[in-house]
Amino acid sequence: MIAKNDGAIFALIPAAGAGTRMGGQVPKQYLSVLGKTILEHTLTLFVNNSKIERPIVAVAENDQLFFSLPSSVIEKCTVITGGAERRDSVMAGLNYLKKFEPDCSWVLVHDAARPCVQHRDIDNLIETVKGHPVGGLLATPVLDTLKECTKSRTVEKTVDRSNLWRALTPQMFRLTVLQKALSMSIDNGTIVTDESQAIEEAGFSSKIVEGSGQNIKITRPEDLWLAEAILSHHKNLEGKLE
Repeated sequence: MIAKNDGAIFALIPAAGAGTRMGGQVPKQYLSVLGKTILEHTLTLFVNNSKIERPIVAVAENDQLFFSLPSSVIEKCTVITGGAERRDSVMAGLNYLKKFEPDCSWVLVHDAARPCVQHRDIDNLIETVKGHPVGGLLATPVLDTLKECTKSRTVEKTVDRSNLWRALTPQMFRLTVLQKALSMSIDNGTIVTDESQAIEEAGFSSKIVEGSGQNIKITRPEDLWLAEAILSHHKNLEGKLE
């Protein structure tokens, strides 16, 4: 039986990865955009959200770069040691929360390298998903034409995109439900690329909440200038509203 009561909401940021596709010596979450690290931009979104109790940040063992972030951010976060894979870092955060929080608590898992998510999308996800027995995720409809190819990159067919969505983060799930789903994937040796996939594999259903396509994940060097343009746009909009 899945609890339907609404508990507190915690953000969980897995930030132990090395970001090898960026090709640099510094993990990508510590690269600078507009004078701040990507991770600082990301964490600020959650430490300043009154709906969220406290961000939990999973960092690599012996990570000293995290403690170079502004104290105004660090002091509002709980820092734990993450694992080799994203799933391991998320599980570490869930296990930490399970010691103190009831089953009905919520966990908002968000990629450290997604600094461009908008406040309104986070709030919309929370308002839409709270009360759901399992949870849900931000996503955006697939707009491009999709091709299915062979290993030699020969097109086999065009894929119907009418019901396809591109998964984003945050992804918001009940603490106990997500912990159970990820534990099952680990026990079964199943490789999952996000929390929603673990939820699916465990036989649960999650809610799609449409978010902005500006919520990009910084993965390759060219993503840095795009993130800078988006964050500059957000900053200009906030300035006009003040």
